[in-house]
Amino acid sequence: MGSFSTIFILLTLFTNLGFSADYTNFVYRGCADQKFQDPSGLYSQSLKTLFDTLTSQSSSTKFYKTTSGQGQSAIDGLFQCRGDLSNNDCNNCVDKIPEMSQKLCGKAIAARVQLQGCYLRYEVSGFRQVSSTELLYKICGSTQASGVGFQDRLDTALGEIAKGVGSNGFYTGGYQSVYVLGQCEGDLASGDCVNCVKIAAQKAKSECSYSISAQIYLQQCYITYTYYPNGVVPTNSLPSSSGKGGNTQKTIAIVLGGIVGVGLVFACLMFTRSALKKRGRSKYGGY
Repeated sequence: MGSFSTIFILLTLFTNLGFSADYTNFVYRGCADQKFQDPSGLYSQSLKTLFDTLTSQSSSTKFYKTTSGQGQSAIDGLFQCRGDLSNNDCNNCVDKIPEMSQKLCGKAIAARVQLQGCYLRYEVSGFRQVSSTELLYKICGSTQASGVGFQDRLDTALGEIAKGVGSNGFYTGGYQSVYVLGQCEGDLASGDCVNCVKIAAQKAKSECSYSISAQIYLQQCYITYTYYPNGVVPTNSLPSSSGKGGNTQKTIAIVLGGIVGVGLVFACLMFTRSALKKRGRSKYGGY
């Protein structure tokens, strides 16, 4: 009975969160004010080639950076997929962005579109970049934590991100009902990645205070956290938008990561094992 209850709770949790499909949800976009001056069509062709290359590469890797075109029409671009996505899901995520970018940003000379599971950005070669730790966008949950101990749990959980991202630039985990995720851009050095997520964690605490969920997006890394008081999934924790994206659909990055995933698999295996034992006793118990 205990195994079945565990499975039911975990399946309910995954259903409530829409975990399997949320990676293509729109989070925000950032568009440069300047537009292509493109009477010859060279910029448009470079951008199309860039999009085609990035989309193609996303079927085999989770990060890719390249330049399309030459001279004044050269455009730099990259995509980054969340570390826990399959190659197929990464490709499906990235594939949605080029058309979305065209609709949202038109002929902007630089743009970034962030979905839950991936982002793509491009800029005309030589375009001035912001700092790797510049705050681009934030989403703070509307529900505030009550009772004592939340900040200590949050501090510990966020600290685990900095410990975990150093190896491959991606981490998911949790501590006492606070589930966290951290992701760095693929070519960010290990030390810079750790520093970036530490700054993101500081911004999460200062910008979102006692919110039970938050998403913090910096130029070259982002983090998310979600807290479930007493392990119960709240029904009114959708975040409110308070960033620089503009015209942004409001969504929440709820990521339970490997811990809950492993727990679900383990619970399923235990339930199957228990069922087989009962079946065996029923079949052979009379002999």
